[in-house]
Amino acid sequence: MIDQAIQYISALFAGNAGGHDTAHTLRVYKNAMAIADTEPGCDREVVALAALLHDADDHKLFQTEHNENARRFLSAQNLSAERMEAVVEAVNAVSFSQNRGRRPATLEGRIVQDADRLDAIGAIGIARTFAYGGEHGRALSDSVQHFYDKLLLLKDEMNTESAKAIAEKRHSLMLAFLSALKEETGLGRPDPNAGNER
Repeated sequence: MIDQAIQYISALFAGNAGGHDTAHTLRVYKNAMAIADTEPGCDREVVALAALLHDADDHKLFQTEHNENARRFLSAQNLSAERMEAVVEAVNAVSFSQNRGRRPATLEGRIVQDADRLDAIGAIGIARTFAYGGEHGRALSDSVQHFYDKLLLLKDEMNTESAKAIAEKRHSLMLAFLSALKEETGLGRPDPNAGNER
């Protein structure tokens, strides 16, 4: 079923290279399963499926409603209605913009949310930010502002201990990058830590 889910999302994201693509989804899946290894009480199948399907109905990419793409795949599997809803609930807990300040109700949702947010920070987060900005014609200064508006906030919003530890390292890397960028170009704020105030 996991292999089929990978094939499904690969077809779904074909031609997308702006940061929400198959490579991103597979990194989130890898992150999620690594976090799941440290959370023995979680349902690993739900975590795996939710991680793989977490962007299947992303509003930036698809004009679907009620998790239509995710449900299409799940309906074709031999999952009970209860397990399908558990996957969908975890998927719906991921979005930063739609879940700002809200802790997912289930452990599986917290794991997948952490896994997705880890892929938004650190070296890969820097790369994705500028890839997305280039694809959408966003000015360099606007991409830099995104760090202060979102990415520097994520470290303190992780749910699991293992994700918190990884986020600390990735956060430090972003601060170093922003300091270097400020020195070279003048873009950004004099003190990148200002973007991490809560």
